[in-house]
Amino acid sequence: MPTPNASFFEEMSTAARGVVALLVGKRDAPSYFDFSQRGLVGSLIGVVFAVGLAGFGPLLIGVPLPPGAATQSIIVNAVLFVAQLAMAWIVLRQMGRQDGFVPYLVASNWVTFVSAILLLLSTLLGPAGIVILVVVMVMAITTFINVGRFIVTLSPLQIALLFVSQAVGVFLALGIVAVLLGPPAVA
Repeated sequence: MPTPNASFFEEMSTAARGVVALLVGKRDAPSYFDFSQRGLVGSLIGVVFAVGLAGFGPLLIGVPLPPGAATQSIIVNAVLFVAQLAMAWIVLRQMGRQDGFVPYLVASNWVTFVSAILLLLSTLLGPAGIVILVVVMVMAITTFINVGRFIVTLSPLQIALLFVSQAVGVFLALGIVAVLLGPPAVA
């Protein structure tokens, strides 16, 4: 139930409830997201925050990182985001479902935002944080399927094609980044 004049924090709160709705498979999940241009911009701000949190979050909570690791993390996450974006656009275009691109992007961006917060929490918990990592993995797969089902209204085969294309795009992007940036620095 997004409102047109909602603040970013209200939009974020509503979208977080939408992520939970996607996670539990509620058919009304689309009603929690703002698919307008304003909502797209808000979700992109959420992704920028998530990428920054992935890079610098550990430093903020006192986890030492090797020099340059935070910046490298941000570069890798940004490249992976662009690869995911490009593959989604290509596949949805091939399916004749360009109308689903912005809704897909908005919902996926908010899932990324919530995932980044959970991943930072897993860092805080140390070895016990592995449980949260498993939860995030399950959450990512479940929400991906439900974004396809409820947000973009794709068939199961179309969801599978989108998933495979995303995986291929991300692996190719990781390979390119690994060649260009080299291995991460060791402390």
